[in-house]
Amino acid sequence: MRYFLDTEFNGFGGALLSLALVPDDGEELYLTLQCADTIEPWVERHVVPYLDTVPDALRNPPLTRAEAAKTVAHYLQADEAPYITADWPEDIALFCMLLITGPGQMVPVPPLRFEVLTLFGFSTAANSAVPHNALHDARALKDHVLTLLE
Repeated sequence: MRYFLDTEFNGFGGALLSLALVPDDGEELYLTLQCADTIEPWVERHVVPYLDTVPDALRNPPLTRAEAAKTVAHYLQADEAPYITADWPEDIALFCMLLITGPGQMVPVPPLRFEVLTLFGFSTAANSAVPHNALHDARALKDHVLTLLE
């Protein structure tokens, strides 16, 4: 199955704050992570206020990295070959780093395929119902890509 990925993070090279996987069809995954770092001013203004603007069914307290990694692994376990699409390489980098739980260790996930789309003239934030919220941005990405394929 294809999943559309978006993340929010604490500035360039900063810690992962939230992650969303929106499948072609099926249950969405949205999680937020605990952040011990000082939040960057831009992130404090444009991301943090929107972290919890999701349906009640998806609203959970922030997770530790280990809890988030296990949650992603559990979410993907039933899919034999997840195909993950993003429009920014850092989303995929942060997703992959989350899967790593220690030196030489990672959560068990099926074989993964990744795609970074260069979508000239398209911005997830500009097309999102709630800009800079990973779930809403991943939904906007999905809607845009699926429209292109029609």
